[in-house]
Amino acid sequence: MQLFAFGINHQTAPLDVREQIAFNIDAMEPALRDLVGQGAAKEATILSTCNRTELYCSTHKPAQIVNWLASYHELQPREIEPYLYTLPHEQAVKHAFRVASGLDSMVLGEPQILGQMKQAVRYAEQAGTLGFLLHKLFQRTFSVAKDVRTQTEIGSNLISMAAAAVKLSERIFPSIAEQRVLFIGAGEMIELNAVHFAAKLPKHITVANRTLDRAQVLARRIGGHAITLSELPEQLAQHDIIVTSTASPLPILGKGMVERALKIRKHRPLFIVDLAVPRDVEAEVAELDDVFLYTVDDLAEVVRDGLDARQGAVKEAEVIIDSGVMDFVHWMESREVVPTIRALRDHAERQRRHEMEKALRLLTKGEEPEKVLESLSNALTNKFLHAPTHALNHVQAEEREAFLDMLRRIYHMGPSE
Repeated sequence: MQLFAFGINHQTAPLDVREQIAFNIDAMEPALRDLVGQGAAKEATILSTCNRTELYCSTHKPAQIVNWLASYHELQPREIEPYLYTLPHEQAVKHAFRVASGLDSMVLGEPQILGQMKQAVRYAEQAGTLGFLLHKLFQRTFSVAKDVRTQTEIGSNLISMAAAAVKLSERIFPSIAEQRVLFIGAGEMIELNAVHFAAKLPKHITVANRTLDRAQVLARRIGGHAITLSELPEQLAQHDIIVTSTASPLPILGKGMVERALKIRKHRPLFIVDLAVPRDVEAEVAELDDVFLYTVDDLAEVVRDGLDARQGAVKEAEVIIDSGVMDFVHWMESREVVPTIRALRDHAERQRRHEMEKALRLLTKGEEPEKVLESLSNALTNKFLHAPTHALNHVQAEEREAFLDMLRRIYHMGPSE
């Protein structure tokens, strides 16, 4: 089995492709069990965010992983292969370290991805697909990410997606304090946005969610009002700013619903930020007059503010990551020889036990202990040296010098010995 990372991200695939292979939170554990259950991988973890979908696997069938990923989302492999990266062994380790450290994110240095990776590991633990190799990989990944965060300025002058959404809305509306804000969803991304917008003291805040209880919890924190998703058609027109991020596999805001809201609003502008993957808002909504619709990819320009200040930290971060990769790869390579070491020791133990039994029989018959010990030591020496001596006598001429050098290293002998 070998370590592999497979995936697509914001650098290799557009949003309409990424949303086709995103994994719903509720389906994560069944998907992991299906992947391992089919024999495609021995261990597996799935990381699925708005910017990336990645599979970290211990497998000797990389092609089968790609086929499974396509099949699971009812696609043909050829539909995703142009956007897919397959990273083996050392490359997979380095990629995991860079992702967790925020070096591979749309927002350089953003910390949210680390929490998302930790959640992905928890899903794999609960599904029973996180084995020894992946456990060690992510344990080391989180350690390296912590070193990068604490020893470099990678997170300085950071503008988050939430802050970017506020900035964009301020380009449309002179004052958020005069606007009514609607949040659709109640997950981590919405919570981050809600905190940023609430700090601007909008006129009114509404939180809409599938379950009312969870919406009420967030609404109380930010001084807002909670509703269910079923109330959206009637409530939509009352809001000027909409931020949505749910796990729904289908759009929540369709073109027809938004058109009706615009008529009620008498074409006052409607600002919408869709942070979900798959998208919560139908793409056709962007064609409507008086609607300013931004997806997670559209925020890229805004979040680049402050990038120069963080670029200097990238080189320092890469040094920390490279050192971590070297250590982890060395650990993986040392694991590969463990079966051989175990077999070698088992072979030696059988020989020792055989000679020990022979010596005990001689002692029982009354043989002198000194002679028995001498015979035992000679027999063990001959047996332990038989294999290397036999190999040396039969080695090809062109390989003899290399073989001699290896034997000297094994037995700590100098060139003259």
